[in-house]
Amino acid sequence: MQADLLIHSASQLLTLTSGPQRGSQLGDLGIIRDGAIAISGKTILATGTTAELQSNFRSARSIDARGKVVMPGLVDPHTHLLWVGDRAAEFEMRIAGASYMQIMATGGGIVSTVRQTRAANIHQMMEETLPRLHNMLSHGTTTAEAKTGYGLETQTELRMLEAILRLDESCPIDLIPTFLGAHAIPPEYTDHPEAYANLIGEEMLPAVRSWWEKNGGNRPLPFVDVFCEEGAFNLAQSRKILETAKRLGFGLKIHSDEFKSIGGTSLAVELGAVSADHLVRASAADIQALGQSDTVAVALPCTPFGLAEDAYTPARQIIQADGFLALATDLNPGTAWCESMQFAIALACRYMRLTPKQAIAAATINAAFAIRKDDQIGSLRPGKQADILILQAPDYRHLGYRFGGNLVDTVIKSGDILEIKN
Repeated sequence: MQADLLIHSASQLLTLTSGPQRGSQLGDLGIIRDGAIAISGKTILATGTTAELQSNFRSARSIDARGKVVMPGLVDPHTHLLWVGDRAAEFEMRIAGASYMQIMATGGGIVSTVRQTRAANIHQMMEETLPRLHNMLSHGTTTAEAKTGYGLETQTELRMLEAILRLDESCPIDLIPTFLGAHAIPPEYTDHPEAYANLIGEEMLPAVRSWWEKNGGNRPLPFVDVFCEEGAFNLAQSRKILETAKRLGFGLKIHSDEFKSIGGTSLAVELGAVSADHLVRASAADIQALGQSDTVAVALPCTPFGLAEDAYTPARQIIQADGFLALATDLNPGTAWCESMQFAIALACRYMRLTPKQAIAAATINAAFAIRKDDQIGSLRPGKQADILILQAPDYRHLGYRFGGNLVDTVIKSGDILEIKN
């Protein structure tokens, strides 16, 4: 048989072909030693040992991966990668003792980025975002979710959606959009938060649906997310927004239990949300509910690290409850300016007590499941999109064991070998 590309002689080929992994199943990497993978166009043809594939396939191009790990591209299922400006001054305030919520109360935090993003045109948004996308790609992220949420008014939120679509077309990373109009209460509604929550349901969500029908092409509708937290959107407001989004046909996500447990995770399960994210303060009842559902618990270890906090997502309890666990960076300008899923894996191993194999599965096939793309990406199954990494490391455990650098040697996106400059 003919292939366009054959990668062979990998010290370990991580296939992860058992599908999304819940509970104690997490960590099945499907390792093939002296592994090989055949690619035709954008698609994986076959995986197996080097001897098997070299005897079965002729290839126009080949890559000798001797001494290297070959694995699926990393998937980042929770990012705020599109913004304008920075919040370096707030970092200094936090180091001096101010809390995240205290900074928000003084007009900083999310609202600070909102002011800068509202003032930007679409070209500035894209220009400032492209270097972050390059860094993500060079560190092995081949698909990422991308949220709006720094507009908090209809027109800026739609402008952010347009920027995400343009970036998706112009950059090799596949971007999966999420509408996050319910990210924070904008300054003009500080004294009327209920009115803003109503605006999201009555004006913004229908406007997003209408805009997407005209501009989204054949893409599925974006997800809709809510920051359900004290100081942001309370449980009743979150329910109302998400129920409206569900009626309009949007898939649901939620930021929940990051600082306090107010019921957002159980709400996500009740409404059939695709994921519930953060979960640092999730209750035992919330965790049990996750374990009985297909709602993915998305852990964001870069965020408590960025905030210099001690508490992380209770990963072991989620696994014990038979839940789906995924990892993401939470890339954002305030608490986690980190484009590297490799660093998220390293943090998850140290502070969430995941093994490297569990963290890798959480950052690939389960992360793909957290954006419902697991039928296309996240594993090296024949027929799937050929999103592949070659690591400058002989063993998968180097992911997690090493940190602060970049183990990616080669990125292959949809069958194309990318020229990446680190």
